[in-house]
Amino acid sequence: MRNLRLILAFDGTTYHGWQMQANAVTVQSTLLECVCRITGGQPNIIGCSRTDAGVHARAFCCNFKTESAIPCGRLVAALNSYLPDDICVKSCDEVPADFHARYSCTSKEYVYRIRNSAVPDPFDYRYTLRYRHPLDENRLAALARAFVGRHDFAAFCAAGSSCGSTVRTVRSFNVERCGDEVRFTVEADGFLYNMVRIMAGTLLESARQDSALLPIEEIIASRDRAFAGATLPARGLCLLKANYDGD
Repeated sequence: MRNLRLILAFDGTTYHGWQMQANAVTVQSTLLECVCRITGGQPNIIGCSRTDAGVHARAFCCNFKTESAIPCGRLVAALNSYLPDDICVKSCDEVPADFHARYSCTSKEYVYRIRNSAVPDPFDYRYTLRYRHPLDENRLAALARAFVGRHDFAAFCAAGSSCGSTVRTVRSFNVERCGDEVRFTVEADGFLYNMVRIMAGTLLESARQDSALLPIEEIIASRDRAFAGATLPARGLCLLKANYDGD
């Protein structure tokens, strides 16, 4: 058995996230159909993250085990010939038998993109949230520093979600402006359900002069979702990459 790692890029607009669901088209189910068609097997494809409906990815890692002897380069070409235009395989390599796209991952990086303009962009609306009010990226960056470190992020997890520990380590949270676009880029050892979208929404609300939110440090300490900001739409969120030891 070979253990193969794939790096994917996809536009998540028309998919109900990564993970396979009954009566819904997902990235995992679409990829599996192509893998089965090419290899003749039906492997369990493991993803580095579930990703919500509408979330995009530039370098999504997944792996599966197969008895197929198709070389990695040929497999990439074959998969891309069958996959729809909004999903592509960027690379394939053979990894050790114990490699697991989810559990071997040491950290993940996401970016939330905001179009800070009164004028919409028809070529970018599927990938950004338009925010009309002026944004001070330096103030946002100063506020975002409160997220960095090891904290209990229960206040930044969607209500009703089931998970074990809500403690995560945020390694970095950067804010930068590129013309009319403001980007929130965050790296952590793991993320809770809707965590990045809630952190981004909290930052936007906290930066307003008339904000009624508590300081972010106090929101974290509260462990109460009711004190954090809104969950921003999925379309602005993109998984940049998953990191692994030895990469």
